[in-house]
Amino acid sequence: MKIGLISDTHIPDRCNKLPEKVYEAFRSVDLILHAGDLTNKSVISELEKIAPTIAVQGNMDRYNNIELPKYRVIEKENIKIGLIHGEVYPKGDKQQLYYLAEELGVKILVSGHSHIPTIDTVKDVLLVNPGSPTSPRLSDPSVMIMEIKEGNVDIEAIQVGMPSCKSTIFLEKNMKK
Repeated sequence: MKIGLISDTHIPDRCNKLPEKVYEAFRSVDLILHAGDLTNKSVISELEKIAPTIAVQGNMDRYNNIELPKYRVIEKENIKIGLIHGEVYPKGDKQQLYYLAEELGVKILVSGHSHIPTIDTVKDVLLVNPGSPTSPRLSDPSVMIMEIKEGNVDIEAIQVGMPSCKSTIFLEKNMKK
């Protein structure tokens, strides 16, 4: 089973739309997991055109009155996967994410919030953050593909290139003054 991983899309507040390379990267996935900060529910509709999509609420979604669960636990190929936004501080703290995975009883925890793609293992838990395809921090815009086959998990980080975003247009207008 192939699962597309995405987080922190921030549409339309930080970017107008998903980069086309997201659609290309996800064209062969069976499922998409969005780890929060959609900021508009239309993102789910767009991703649903590719594959069934499961999303959780991020901290920015609450401000936009998007009601989604704070976490989800799904089981695929006998592996429990947790999906959360991951509002831990400092952002992306592996130890805190590990404890959240333990609380959820999962072997894989997909989170967002930091906008930085990471793949880490703490003890027996795989911690995955796909980064952000529209608003990256200290990295290139990205998504990930996770493939689960016969108990093995392979994850590929995919750079999706910088989309044309509102913030870029805003800066260009102000630079002309």
